[in-house]
Amino acid sequence: MPKLVRLYITNVAIGFGLSAVFLGALLGFDIAGLRHLILDSQMGWLAGLMIFMFSGTIFAGVQFGIAVMSMAERDDTPRGGLRQHVAPVPVPVTVPARKRR
Repeated sequence: MPKLVRLYITNVAIGFGLSAVFLGALLGFDIAGLRHLILDSQMGWLAGLMIFMFSGTIFAGVQFGIAVMSMAERDDTPRGGLRQHVAPVPVPVTVPARKRR
């Protein structure tokens, strides 16, 4: 299996694991009464599944993005110029005014 595919599958698994922890925390702390809504209603399992899937998709995408961006090589070469700081000097600006009639 290519390394990138393995990296993607690993990060998707981590993202959905975080989603399960997130849903468990939502139910455990009863945030906004979600425990009652999910566990006591007839279609609550569907709401729990949707929360799990949608937050899993978000967490997996963020996890994969972090993993890809952390793979970048460090560029330790010096960049930029001398970085001389110049103090701003106020310049008077004359604006001709017309006389009012």
